[in-house]
Amino acid sequence: MSLLQDLTSDMVSAMKNRDKETLGVVRMLKAAVQNEQIEQGHDLTPDEEVAVMAREYKQRKESLDEFKQAGRQDLVEKTEAEMKVVEKYMPQQLSEDDVKKIVDETIEQVGASSMKDFGKVMGAVMPKVKGQADGKLVNQTVKSELNK
Repeated sequence: MSLLQDLTSDMVSAMKNRDKETLGVVRMLKAAVQNEQIEQGHDLTPDEEVAVMAREYKQRKESLDEFKQAGRQDLVEKTEAEMKVVEKYMPQQLSEDDVKKIVDETIEQVGASSMKDFGKVMGAVMPKVKGQADGKLVNQTVKSELNK
């Protein structure tokens, strides 16, 4: 089943259950996927679908940080609930240890030895963890490993 079909069936079940919060988020996600399809001009591949979900998750995560800084607890709770719904459609996220292991392997493969090789390492790591790890986490891990 494609992501669009999953979203549609979840939207119908949220309507039947009168779950307004989930329904709103699922509608936004479905619209994002459909907009990306229109923009691309073809049905999305699974990788493209994951990229859309990752982008939606990242937007909510950034909003969450801003709401916490502003002390808006009402918006923090709402955004956290939205993130839980988005997580349902994303692949399992890698742990920090898994990311560190992938970064170490990649540093060894590309022969990186200093911060000068940062771009080369990031370019090799990101396709391996696409949709499964936050770019910020990967960035921090690569920096810390190259600075050793």
